[in-house]
Amino acid sequence: MHRLHSFYAKLFEIDIFGHIKGFHPVSCAQRIANWYLRFMDNNRNAPAAPAHPSNPDQNIDQTMITEQLITGNGQLLRDHDLLQYFLAIVSPHSDTRLLASRLIGKFGGLAELLSADGEAIQANSGMSRANTALLKAIHTACLHLIAQPVRCQPMLTSWPALLDYLRADMAYLAHERVRILHLNSKNYLIKDEIVSEGSVDHAALYPRKIIKRALDLGSAALILVHNHPHGESAPSREDIAITKKIGAAARSLGITLHDHLIIGNDGCFSLRSKGLL
Repeated sequence: MHRLHSFYAKLFEIDIFGHIKGFHPVSCAQRIANWYLRFMDNNRNAPAAPAHPSNPDQNIDQTMITEQLITGNGQLLRDHDLLQYFLAIVSPHSDTRLLASRLIGKFGGLAELLSADGEAIQANSGMSRANTALLKAIHTACLHLIAQPVRCQPMLTSWPALLDYLRADMAYLAHERVRILHLNSKNYLIKDEIVSEGSVDHAALYPRKIIKRALDLGSAALILVHNHPHGESAPSREDIAITKKIGAAARSLGITLHDHLIIGNDGCFSLRSKGLL
């Protein structure tokens, strides 16, 4: 994580919003990313947080929250506090309290909000392009940090890091996404490729296109991944059938299908670990 300090410094010090220049949240960015993973691990099955703070008339103290983030106590902050803090970076003279409450109420939580489509976020009254861009930048920064071990190590020896990355990117999407991880003969990542974006309950998965793409890239192995929006990660009959079809086609050409992972609100389901591959 320490190797990414310069990345975050550059990301947040660029003066694209007018009020961010000079803000130095290197430690804050790490705390945000750590909070993001803790949120998914500890609150995946927890009841939804209230859409407003316990005292909606009480504004957060920006200086206090800055100190908590820098000193490593960011885990004590509520979703609402963090969101209000982010919004106030761009709009320091606006009352962001009610806007934060509305957004948390609509999307269900900060993780869901950060994962949402940028256009869907900006469509909310009070959200400027600058505010929306900052939230998406925070989400992107978290994904860059979480994905670092996946990019630098053999995939099969960094499995927990891979699952963290996939959950962070896909667990809170409102639509289905299919991605293929292409690996070389030493199981290092060649390409992480999103191949389909679908509706709330369907995204296309075409075996012939997947195998052709693997041959084009010279892939020695594949990992299939897709998510179940707002649902359990257990596979459907169609999921199992298409996995076996892709696995057989891959084997016939000397390509290994390591796994098919399904990301849901309840975690991650591995078809290989359940003997379904």
